[in-house]
Amino acid sequence: MHDFVIPEGLPEFIQDHVKRYLESDGADGHWWDSRPHGGDGVVPTLLLTATGRKTGLSRTLPIGYTEHESAYVIVGSKGGAPTHPAWFLNLEANPEVSIQVGSDRFEARARAAVGDERAQLWLGIVTKSPVMQTYQDGTDREIPVVILERV
Repeated sequence: MHDFVIPEGLPEFIQDHVKRYLESDGADGHWWDSRPHGGDGVVPTLLLTATGRKTGLSRTLPIGYTEHESAYVIVGSKGGAPTHPAWFLNLEANPEVSIQVGSDRFEARARAAVGDERAQLWLGIVTKSPVMQTYQDGTDREIPVVILERV
């Protein structure tokens, strides 16, 4: 199991979010108000701890999620930037991750949704969070939809 690690160099509000989430065992931090940062409102977040593909170090980030069947789904929008977020590239290199959802901590395996599965998930994502379609429309890359399955 990865250790949950608050990475340095992230914006202070993200570091604070991870710290509150971990210190409260998910009671504070699971729900996050994304409006001050361009989002659609209050969203559930999980903590994703992945291994850096270049450094080999574990890093923990809060990421908004939805649920699908018995898995969690996250989106690599990076605000519609032209490149994928580093965490997505790390998952491609090493899909074994640690997750915390609320107070539940567990190991998971990440995989990118493709084809019809991605299309179905994407429709649900943009219905709940229309800003995601705005992000997709503003970039040439296909924004990845990642499924986190408990192992």
